[in-house]
Amino acid sequence: MAVQLQQAIAVGTYILRQKLLGRKKFPLVLMLEPLFRCNLACPGCGKIQHPLEILKQYLSPEDCFKAVDECGAPVVSIPGGEPLLHPQIGEIVKGLVDRAKFVYLCTNGILLEEKLHLFEPSPYLTFSVHLDGLRETHDRCVDRTGVFDTAVKAIKTAKAKGFRVSTNTTVFEGTDPQEMREFLDFLNSLNTDGVMISPGYSYEWAPDQEHFLKREQTKALFRQILEPWKKGTKNWNFNHNPLFLDFLMGEKDYDCTPWGSPSYSVLGWQKPCYLLNEGYYQSYQELLNNTDWEKYGQKSGNPKCADCMVHCGYEPTAAMEALKIENTSRAITSLFR
Repeated sequence: MAVQLQQAIAVGTYILRQKLLGRKKFPLVLMLEPLFRCNLACPGCGKIQHPLEILKQYLSPEDCFKAVDECGAPVVSIPGGEPLLHPQIGEIVKGLVDRAKFVYLCTNGILLEEKLHLFEPSPYLTFSVHLDGLRETHDRCVDRTGVFDTAVKAIKTAKAKGFRVSTNTTVFEGTDPQEMREFLDFLNSLNTDGVMISPGYSYEWAPDQEHFLKREQTKALFRQILEPWKKGTKNWNFNHNPLFLDFLMGEKDYDCTPWGSPSYSVLGWQKPCYLLNEGYYQSYQELLNNTDWEKYGQKSGNPKCADCMVHCGYEPTAAMEALKIENTSRAITSLFR
């Protein structure tokens, strides 16, 4: 099973409730960034490019709980930076689990094994370990030798201790489709609780701006990568709605739902999403009410959005689509793959 049934039911119920209340814009996933500091300097990420005084800051547990309560999203993703560097990350996660939020703690895996004692296994907690390919490819992407082996060892340890573990992969220009298919086979062998895969977006602070995919490149590459899955010859355990994967392959034409995954950090509520640096609001309601959402998404004509097909913007769209009557059967079937 990709998305666990408990989460799928909770999120589906949440969406239906929002629609019954007449709300047209509501969040599905809160991206909660408790700090930007990291123990890696990946060339495709711009978080550690913040000034040193910002990198020294972190959200308190109370800050995190206030943002989560204010936003109300059923799922909370905790990226960074490296969240396991936060001195109170165990307390933060426990508070979110106690609120019955489905928490995905994103980590590069370097500190995961030594920090496991801070957490308790729960259907509400999943460690999402970032892996961008097999050993050589991944270590090149994170610019450090040995990280792949450390992360894989941590995954095996966490699984042995009863934790839910998924993986998160960013696909860049130049990716070899055959190697990526071999990588997906390898992830299946780890018996993880799902795989997330998404094209990289040209985050403007990232040091490497040369290897982000254009829109048509993304479709062509994902058609090659996912062809065996589409034909049913590979049963890769994706932690995605299958409609989102159809979108990546160019078989669906969706627009972005930028309010579906708001981002909150030490700087406030990022507008309009975590991929664009256009300032911050101090409250979620300000973000929702004051943002001119018509200016964002591929169909808006905004050149910054032209090539973006990242899951944070388009997975919420696919989730809404899946609840339409004509897609209900497929969405339910996907839960039991």
